[in-house]
Amino acid sequence: MSEQQHKWKTHKTTEVYDNPWIRVEHDEVTTPSGTAGIYGRVVFKNKAIGIIPLDQAMNTWLIGQYRYPLKEYSWEIPMGGGPHDEDPLASAKRELKEEAGITAKKWTQLLRIHTSNCVTDEEGFVFVAEDLEMGDTAFDETEDLQIKKLPLLEVIDMVMDGRITDSISMAGILTLAKTLKL
Repeated sequence: MSEQQHKWKTHKTTEVYDNPWIRVEHDEVTTPSGTAGIYGRVVFKNKAIGIIPLDQAMNTWLIGQYRYPLKEYSWEIPMGGGPHDEDPLASAKRELKEEAGITAKKWTQLLRIHTSNCVTDEEGFVFVAEDLEMGDTAFDETEDLQIKKLPLLEVIDMVMDGRITDSISMAGILTLAKTLKL
């Protein structure tokens, strides 16, 4: 079977829940083996956008915040949501300014990621921002954020020892480390 072919058949989709960020759907399906089944899906209304700001001294910035679904505090790269009809780079520029107060002259897309493709359609993008200029933040009303500047090598260690657990942050940081041959 080619990558484009699949044997799933969707018979009925029922919306179970909807808010400004996600929609939860329940599908009645026929599975690839031909049996009747169900599938629950979380449909995201925005793209996930992550940014790794990197200065000339190889420092980066992390954002700390309490993540309600996990009931724990998390250190992450600056990130947020970008509308599906907006260029991911435009979303990245806005999110970096809002969360870290940083603007950048040089931008490189580092990766595209699906965060949990067994239950969600969330698509994410991670960018590296360089040639940085510091300014003021503009947090959303739901955000209570801390900002920390750290050497990139220390941030890589934070991924490796489990202090950073966010999947987009981990993938972005490790991809950057590999790209830079660290």
